Amino acid sequence: MQLLYMRLGTNDLSRSRAFYDATFGVLGLAPSMVEADPPFIMYDLPGGPKFAVGEARNGEPATYANGGTIMFSAESDEQVAAWHAAGLAHGGSCEGIPEPKPRANNAFGAYLRDPDGNKLCCYHGVSFG
Repeated sequence: MQLLYMRLGTNDLSRSRAFYDATFGVLGLAPSMVEADPPFIMYDLPGGPKFAVGEARNGEPATYANGGTIMFSAESDEQVAAWHAAGLAHGGSCEGIPEPKPRANNAFGAYLRDPDGNKLCCYHGVSFG
């Protein structure tokens, strides 16, 4: 099995584009090339799934998943810190400062909420093997 696609909801696509273009840019991804119509943005994650952010298809306001977190990897502690700073500068909020995380065997990580409240984290040195 392989995860092919992941999508989060947003209530302000241009605000989300600025946030994700900035935070993913720090991690080495190009800005989203999807135009304003259809109403979503998409990124090709290296070696894996597509990551999309868009308006809810049912026309209702987008909400975040309570208890849900999406993790991204970084190549260094400094890249984690830069990811966190880019997120804060583009409408995100802090959910955990960049530092060694005891629950992750002291891997260096940071947590953000995107502008719509979706919880994200970025780690260097974490392993799931």
